[in-house]
Amino acid sequence: MSGTVDKVVSADGTAIAFERQGNGPAVVLVGGALMTRGASAELAALLAGDFTVITYDRRGRGDSGDGPAYEVRREIEDIDALIEGPGGGSAMLFGMSSGAVLALEAAARGSAVPRLALYEPPFITDGSRPPLPADYVAHLTELIGREEHGEAVAYFMKAAVGVPGEMIEGMRQAPFWADMAAVAPTLPYDGRVMGDTMSGRPLPVERWASVTVPVLVGSGDVGDPHMLTGARELAGTGDNFTLRVFPGEEHNIPAQALAPVLAAFFGGEEVK
Repeated sequence: MSGTVDKVVSADGTAIAFERQGNGPAVVLVGGALMTRGASAELAALLAGDFTVITYDRRGRGDSGDGPAYEVRREIEDIDALIEGPGGGSAMLFGMSSGAVLALEAAARGSAVPRLALYEPPFITDGSRPPLPADYVAHLTELIGREEHGEAVAYFMKAAVGVPGEMIEGMRQAPFWADMAAVAPTLPYDGRVMGDTMSGRPLPVERWASVTVPVLVGSGDVGDPHMLTGARELAGTGDNFTLRVFPGEEHNIPAQALAPVLAAFFGGEEVK
């Protein structure tokens, strides 16, 4: 990364921390649950030869501030502030996991986004795995309210990601567990972004019918089956949506696999 952390002020007065590197058309990288801007550093470096790449801490994470009450539109305003400031008035978006759904929402609500790339929005639209419990966000919020951040991470891992309990117990001993617990208060935010798209019901594609810019929807083919199923459903939204399957990849796709495809797509090439 550039090593220099700058900040923009969002519409509600919240300071959003970002880093910028490279030259060319602007691309904002939108992270998923528990991700801070550092998680996108390798991908940003690979894209920086052709683009001005902006990585940022979503509100409530890392060096960014937070507001008193969460609304999804506040996170879209954060993206708009990055587009208007370091993005120069227009920026392409790449969203990872739940960050893909946030990026999609931004485009649907009118953000200045000429192209949009998404990787494995974690939709659950069939019976291939259990849906999220109806009280998922409420339970996360309760755990955070009791400052049981580690328990909130464990609940997210079990209910949303589908990690077996014995693996979660092993993860608790790893050095990265403390980092995840530090941003656990934002887990309900991602739950709100996802809405009812992890309920096991067909995807409400009309929710994003207003998106008319080119959209690339990526998914691996060896991870959880519901990821590819959801990506296929989303890609059926309209002719401007293109599905790109990455052979042999799963949810934690290496930056080296993503970067060439994103560079081609953001450069205006047709990607299949």
